[in-house]
Amino acid sequence: MKNFTSVHDIKHPQSLIQQVLEIKNNGKRSTLGTNKTLALIFFNPSLRTRLSTQNAAINLDMDVIVMNINKNGWNIEFEDGSVMDGSTQEHIKDAVQVISGYCDIMGVRTFANLKNRDEDYEEKVLKKFIEHSNVPVISLESATLHPLQSLTDLATIAESNIPKPNIVLSWAPHPKALPQAVANSFLQWITKTDAAITLTHPKGYGLSKRFTDGVAITNDQESALENADFVYTKNWSSYSQYGQTPSVENDWTISQEKMDLTNNGKFMHCLPIRRNVVATDEVIDKSLVFEQTKNREYAAQAVLQNLLEDL
Repeated sequence: MKNFTSVHDIKHPQSLIQQVLEIKNNGKRSTLGTNKTLALIFFNPSLRTRLSTQNAAINLDMDVIVMNINKNGWNIEFEDGSVMDGSTQEHIKDAVQVISGYCDIMGVRTFANLKNRDEDYEEKVLKKFIEHSNVPVISLESATLHPLQSLTDLATIAESNIPKPNIVLSWAPHPKALPQAVANSFLQWITKTDAAITLTHPKGYGLSKRFTDGVAITNDQESALENADFVYTKNWSSYSQYGQTPSVENDWTISQEKMDLTNNGKFMHCLPIRRNVVATDEVIDKSLVFEQTKNREYAAQAVLQNLLEDL
């Protein structure tokens, strides 16, 4: 593994999922990362990704350095050939080469700006890090994908030992416009398994065909939920009306009444979650969300182990 930015970086996704569970079940301490340093670079807030990845590195005896580059660093210029006589003080090619000189593996987290779809879907920021880094790069979430979360989610589903599970990915309400990264990434990974997947969302919230090709799609949430083994819920803004939040007539909040339509289905969400907006307290409090958060540590450790072994 050279980098970890999507499922396409993994030769055998199912083997990596099993490795996550082996780390969880068989002990997580290792000296594989002794005298190695992990740099974590954040352009935006993080709780689970930051803490779980730090803990995973500690489990491997790695040193960790963390920087909130948008708050503690210089303003970054991303355009090649630019005349930097404005508000930016440091070019991305210089910053990344400096950072990669201080570490053996680099993680970077950035969000979509939700203003320019082409720019977001070109993964401009992440690609600049990969282009100029001298060390492997881990995506801690990018403009369009969240591979660490998806690896975690698939490991959590695999833990339940349900053969060929029936999974529903459902849109849910949110007061803010959010990126499509978690939903895109989940579809990208789950279609590499033998699970049955149904995507349900209101009209106007369809995802890119790059991620929905071959996926069953319906605008009827309740019919989608019938007999589901897992209900993965997430909000995202519109792809066709990029970054916008078209009005929605029906109630898409996941309630216990809706969960009762499932096959004793388990509720999943990446967190943070807006309680009683995305899902009710009753649903969240007996869900898999905290199992998912704990599995983030083991997923990050599995990725780090593979990258360390290939250094």
